[in-house]
Amino acid sequence: MNTADLGLPVDVPSTALFTDQYELTMLRAALKAGTAGRRSVFEVFTRRLPDGRRYGVVAGTGRVLDAVENFRFDAGVLRFLRERDIVDEETLDWLAQYRFGGDIWGYPEGEVYFPGSPIMRVEGTFGECVLLETVILSILNHDSAIAAAASRMASAAGDRPLIEMGARRTHELAAVAAARSAYVGGFATTSDLAAGFRYNIPTVGTSAHAFTLLHDNERDAFRAQVESLGRDTTLLVDTYDVAEAVRTAVEVAGPELGAVRIDSGDLLLVAHRVRQQLDELGATETKIVVTSDLDEYAIASLAAAPVDAYGVGTQLVTGSGHPTASMVYKLVARAESGAEGAPLVPVAKKSSGGKTSVGGRKWAARRLDADGYAEAEVVGTGPVPDDLADRQLLVELVKGGEVVAREPLDAARDRHAAARANLPLSATQLSRGEPVIPTEYAQGGSGS
Repeated sequence: MNTADLGLPVDVPSTALFTDQYELTMLRAALKAGTAGRRSVFEVFTRRLPDGRRYGVVAGTGRVLDAVENFRFDAGVLRFLRERDIVDEETLDWLAQYRFGGDIWGYPEGEVYFPGSPIMRVEGTFGECVLLETVILSILNHDSAIAAAASRMASAAGDRPLIEMGARRTHELAAVAAARSAYVGGFATTSDLAAGFRYNIPTVGTSAHAFTLLHDNERDAFRAQVESLGRDTTLLVDTYDVAEAVRTAVEVAGPELGAVRIDSGDLLLVAHRVRQQLDELGATETKIVVTSDLDEYAIASLAAAPVDAYGVGTQLVTGSGHPTASMVYKLVARAESGAEGAPLVPVAKKSSGGKTSVGGRKWAARRLDADGYAEAEVVGTGPVPDDLADRQLLVELVKGGEVVAREPLDAARDRHAAARANLPLSATQLSRGEPVIPTEYAQGGSGS
């Protein structure tokens, strides 16, 4: 797998340094104590959803699989660790041979989740699992936050398509991941060509105000764009006077004009006026695209407006106020001794302050009501109840170190649409509220 597929510069040799130093110091100490080889189970979950959110969206799973495959300590990385005296020679020798050889299970990408959902489970030796904490969390926390915001926006937009256009509002590599996550969450296209290249997401884009300002007048700008891109292009009509621009746009392109874009002003009022003007000019099929700092609330407020598509940037790539999903990666079980075949015993943090966790290797299932809609997220340890056996959520992603669950991005996108549709209708409400279904703990588990 080429590192470019991860959205990394081509000169980055691996993902091994996308980690925090304490992962390596824990490994060093565990090797010295003889406990690094103990079988361990780590789980990714969140204790709560962002304030007011009704559900979360799993995104970034495919990127996690790429990152695990590329987690290698090559000569340059080992030299850096030696020069900084971060680990000793024994640990460096261990890292030089590192290949994750364990198993990873998780909610499939695009699935929804709730507080306590075991979104991902990583099993293997302590040493090989603990090193993956930071890179897994950095991907899942970012991508799931963006996908959740995208999902809310897609729900608010209904059947109207959404364009992801936030690349200039975030880090250049985060922009690629954000476009990918937005697509999973329901966006139709992206303006980011790197995302289109790496993930085969449809790309769109026409012109900015600078193109209009370049020319001596608006007519010349519109004529240049139409002659280059065709009559079905989208003309930006709010550089000067909107009504005059719309008139000029139809005169230049004819009633076959593809669309006009509005990027400022009272979008509700302007959209109605533009629609009326286009119809009066005979451009009844010309669409209206609106942009300008939209979020899910602004999109919802335009539901009654004659708008055909939305372009969203800043609010999307920053998670619409919640840029992280607050997921954690916790050890929940480990072998009771270092002996081969030693049974697993549950472990959990029990300190005060709201950061407790539930021990034990968990399963998760979604119970449905009589109408077939989700009514509870059930999480447990031990045997799965018969009535939930066919509703289990975790799937095998990596087996014995080998990725076994690659899929096209469209599969995750379709899965999310189906999962969201299976939630109670109140899941689509934008008002503040609790998770749309409760999390219940079975087999003696308790909430966190």
